[in-house]
Amino acid sequence: MKQIILLLAFLSLGAMQSLSAQTTQSKVVKTQVKQKQKIKQGVRSGELTKREAKQLKKQQKGIARAKHKAKADGQITRKEKATIKKRQARAGKNIYAKKHNDKTRIN
Repeated sequence: MKQIILLLAFLSLGAMQSLSAQTTQSKVVKTQVKQKQKIKQGVRSGELTKREAKQLKKQQKGIARAKHKAKADGQITRKEKATIKKRQARAGKNIYAKKHNDKTRIN
């Protein structure tokens, strides 16, 4: 009986960890998608110059490479998650700063 309870507890713990990883991963993906949309919107509205957009897109590619590298071994560690989230936060600040500076694209 104790073995069955222990087995069920172990399986439920594993399922919870898997669900937690998926939730965090989906937040990372959502953030990445939103940031890309903000860059596209900035280009369309003229808030971003071509050079600024290029810099921001390069930063997004770097984050995507970091995510891919973190997934390569099949599991993303807490340190890797923290690094990716930190890079996304920095990218978000850069997008805001570049969209709200005095530079605008001239058609």
